[in-house]
Parts: sequence; C-alpha cells; structure tokens
Amino acid sequence: MSKEHEQGMSLIVKTITRLTVGLILLYGIYIVSHGHVSPGGGFAGGVIIALSFVHLMLAYGKEVALSKLPKQASSFFESMGAIMFLAIALLGFTGGYFFLNFLSKGEPFKLFSAGVIPLYNIAISLKVGAGLFAIFVALVLLKFESEKK
Repeated sequence: MSKEHEQGMSLIVKTITRLTVGLILLYGIYIVSHGHVSPGGGFAGGVIIALSFVHLMLAYGKEVALSKLPKQASSFFESMGAIMFLAIALLGFTGGYFFLNFLSKGEPFKLFSAGVIPLYNIAISLKVGAGLFAIFVALVLLKFESEKK
C-alpha cells in the first residue's frame, strides 16, 4: 500500500473530497466576487476558501494540504491581504481622505457597481482565508507535538 493511502481518511472520503474541494473553492471565490451585490463578501468568502484547504487536510492528511498551500504561501497571502487593504485605503488620500472611493460606481446591482468595495473584499478574503488556514495548521501541528510527548 502506498504512503498516500496510509494517511488521511478512507477511500470514500478521499474520493468525495477530490470531487468537492474544487467546487467549495469556486463557491468561496463566487461569494467574494459578488459580496457587494448579495450577502457575503470578503470575510465569508475567505472562510469558505480556507475551509476548502481544511477539507483537504482532514481527508488526506497534513502533508497533502501543506503541499497545496505551504505555510510560507499562507503567510505571504495573509500579509498581502493586509497590505492590499491598507494600500487601497491609502489611495483614497489622492482624492482627499482615507478610504475614498476613487473608482467609478457603475450601474447599481451589476458586478462592477461598487467602486473599491470588491477590491476590499478580495483583500479581506486573502487575509481571512490564509489566516484561518494558518490557525488550523498551527492547531494540527500543536496536536502532533503533544502526541509525541
């Protein structure tokens, strides 16, 4: 039996995970991109995106999930989300004040109708998604360290 089959859960769980994890990730991206015209946004979408990677970790084990999104990449995306949020907010200073909407608002109830809000949603989703995944990884690694003692 290969090493991949020894770790994680049963074959049924792994098969269902392989079929659904992409859909969960896609749904999280949908929630982020449509957060200004429907319920959702950066926080909810970021949680859903993080849960797609948590789902991989639960089904296949920590090595497979960390190969898809390493700790360094998670740290990078979390930092990039914070920097992106602050940069967009600071760009408002070009118009006179912090958080100024410097993009066209467009037609109401359309995808490109909210100025900078979708950009804020993307930044928040990066911060929340990577941060939540990093917290989960830290808890898993802490569990393995406490089991070794």
